[in-house]
Amino acid sequence: MESLVGRLAIVTGASSGIGKGVAVGLGRAGVTVIAVGRSADRLGETCRAISTAGGIARPIQCDVTMESEVVAMFDAVESENGPVDILVNSAGVFGGGLFEEITLIEWRRVLDVNLTGSFLCMREAMRNMRPRRRGRILNIGSISSFVPRPMSAPYAASKAGLVGLSRAAAIDGRDHGIAVGCLHPGNVATEMRQTTDEPMNREPMMTVDDIAALAVAMLGIDAGATVWELTALPIDQAYLGRG
Repeated sequence: MESLVGRLAIVTGASSGIGKGVAVGLGRAGVTVIAVGRSADRLGETCRAISTAGGIARPIQCDVTMESEVVAMFDAVESENGPVDILVNSAGVFGGGLFEEITLIEWRRVLDVNLTGSFLCMREAMRNMRPRRRGRILNIGSISSFVPRPMSAPYAASKAGLVGLSRAAAIDGRDHGIAVGCLHPGNVATEMRQTTDEPMNREPMMTVDDIAALAVAMLGIDAGATVWELTALPIDQAYLGRG
């Protein structure tokens, strides 16, 4: 494994859930973390957790669906913190319903965050990394990429699209020292899932720390290697055929 001490990482969706867990895990590993999200208060909590773990962090408010905000965020990071070594795309939203009742507004809401937002951040990261011929990008996917739940068309489509986007970027980046991977979690006990009583939230769960540890391991693999895709889920979670 390669030491991550002194690296600079941008983590989107860092205000809660998996994004927050990965941000804290990277901070604990010695990475300087740029915590990106829309809630200033929650980003502050993430940065305090990183500081408590012995790391260094800076919060930046940014809506990843807005191209101008993403470009400005990367420009500010490069100007004030230096070149970006790592990007973790964890910003994401759920969405769905009866297929014939899904509105275009709902479809676009999910795709804009989960897929377009990831693309915009990846594009800026690759522009930043390519001249130095080094960098790692990790996208947080989902097992729904392969086996969707019922009534989850926008979410499943966005995560399946993220697989294709990740693979295309990996091919485009490999000759320039840029590695791109995708981590597909099953059920994870995030704050949001713990505060709702939907049937799926009573299924077996992994912890956020489980996913954070896997993300740090994927990002810390030796420089000449990459983990293209990794799927992780509770041993007893229904998966194949969702049953």
